[in-house]
Amino acid sequence: MAKYMKGKIVKGTVTCIEPYGAFMSFDEYYTGLIHISEISKGFVKDIHDFINVGDHIYVEILDIDEEEAHLKLSIKNINYKINGKLKKHKIVETPTGFNTLCKKMPSWIKKELKKIKNASNSIDK
Repeated sequence: MAKYMKGKIVKGTVTCIEPYGAFMSFDEYYTGLIHISEISKGFVKDIHDFINVGDHIYVEILDIDEEEAHLKLSIKNINYKINGKLKKHKIVETPTGFNTLCKKMPSWIKKELKKIKNASNSIDK
């Protein structure tokens, strides 16, 4: 089964925005364009009102140019934003806690102060 097919909804990254549309990348081969007419059902004055460079969004494939590895895309009929909830991880304190930091901090401070003193002495010479 082909990875990209007409009508399929896939996730990609917005790589460039021009006044006429937004370019996307999907993998090491395929790129695509969302023409400004495929951004929204209503009037689109500025594409940045909908998406920005670096956004990871879902798009619908309207057409495929296999020779050029280029997809014609749309977001106007789908929920294109990725609304995944952040996974919460329970914070588990290690058995030693901050003890290692507490023990090492004085020697780190002493070492850095010595570096600063040596640097200022070399400037005075």
